[in-house]
Amino acid sequence: MQLKNKTKPNLKVLLSTATCALLGTASQASTEESWEFDTAIMHYAEIDRVSATEAIIAGKKTFANDEVLNLKLTVDALTGASPNGATAQPTAQTFTRPSGNGQYVVNAGETPLDDTFHDTRVQLTGQWSQPLLSDYVVSVGGNFSKEYDYMSASINGNLARDFNQKNTTLSAGMSYAYDVIEPEGGLPTPFSSMVIGDSNESGFDEAFNHTRMGSDDSKTTLDLLFGVTQVINRNMIVQLNYSYSTASGYLTDPFKVVSAINASGVAEDYIYENRPDERTKHSFFGQTKYHFDTGILDASYRFMTDDWEIDSHTVDVMYRIPFDNGHYIEPHLRVYTQSAADFYQPFFSDDQIMPQYISSDYRIGDLDTYTVGIKYGLPVGNGNELAFRLEYYHQTPKNNGIEAVGVLNDVELYEQVDAIIAQVTYSF
Repeated sequence: MQLKNKTKPNLKVLLSTATCALLGTASQASTEESWEFDTAIMHYAEIDRVSATEAIIAGKKTFANDEVLNLKLTVDALTGASPNGATAQPTAQTFTRPSGNGQYVVNAGETPLDDTFHDTRVQLTGQWSQPLLSDYVVSVGGNFSKEYDYMSASINGNLARDFNQKNTTLSAGMSYAYDVIEPEGGLPTPFSSMVIGDSNESGFDEAFNHTRMGSDDSKTTLDLLFGVTQVINRNMIVQLNYSYSTASGYLTDPFKVVSAINASGVAEDYIYENRPDERTKHSFFGQTKYHFDTGILDASYRFMTDDWEIDSHTVDVMYRIPFDNGHYIEPHLRVYTQSAADFYQPFFSDDQIMPQYISSDYRIGDLDTYTVGIKYGLPVGNGNELAFRLEYYHQTPKNNGIEAVGVLNDVELYEQVDAIIAQVTYSF
């Protein structure tokens, strides 16, 4: 939401984009036949872990008959070290790289990180929206992204209907995505043991290949969204959404392992994880925007639950404070918490029965996060705008009730993550 003048904006137009954004669909925001562009550079950096740089250019063409074309190109470059799922140990650990080419050593007491993590992703999104009859707006679009070992393609559509002198809008949409993953080194067989060695060693290639079940696999995702947007008065608007998402196919992370430990907590083996091949999510989302005399409050809450037994809560609050010269500042706070998947285990004990599914990926474990930051924007002539955003992100993985044993009590099993997010945007 951008304030380029001192008048109160059309809050319904500003909020209507939120419903469509969940499915990648566009919204109607202008009747002038012109192009508008947004460009952004963002850098995300975790301390001693992953860093990412993202460049975005988005263009919107609005035609005289209220038809809208949206195009967006995104390029991401990621590098750094990513947790491989194994637990820290009081002694050094050696792992084979996911490709099978080479090894890496993790120092005693440190969370095992795979330092070969790097990738470049290119994503192209297109969307077409237009009025249909007197009170309907229809939107269709698609998305394609490609990185080194992953491809994703999707299509979507949305239909919105205005009521009550356009103060109430009902919307329904859907999207369908098809993804293919083809990691270097192939897909590991679930529960097979990581072969520690090097391709130069005799017999290593044969042993490594025995832990592979193929070179690639795929998954499909269907998303449905139903929403209502209601103008309360000239200062306030509210939106409520329900979304249903179902994914099936290869949902396992081929780069993650689980430490198999003995009664003393010492890792004796590393087994490849296995996740269910289906996942269904239900999400409930509410958002309100209120225009005070001194600024605009944008607050939202989302609850998500799925059949992996992950429940999450997200609260996101922004408050834009405009100044007479067209400048503005926008403080931002986001708080997120989630419960663990029913098959999440930080490690596997050799005295327990082998489960059907298991993953030690902290991203599906118990965790809390918060993001706090501020954005500063200023006009640069001819209706253009330059903005700077700086945020701090903190993540705290938590114990989901599994008791540490032996030497695991002497190491950090749930390492916290800190990151800095910096972004520059230019709209013209």
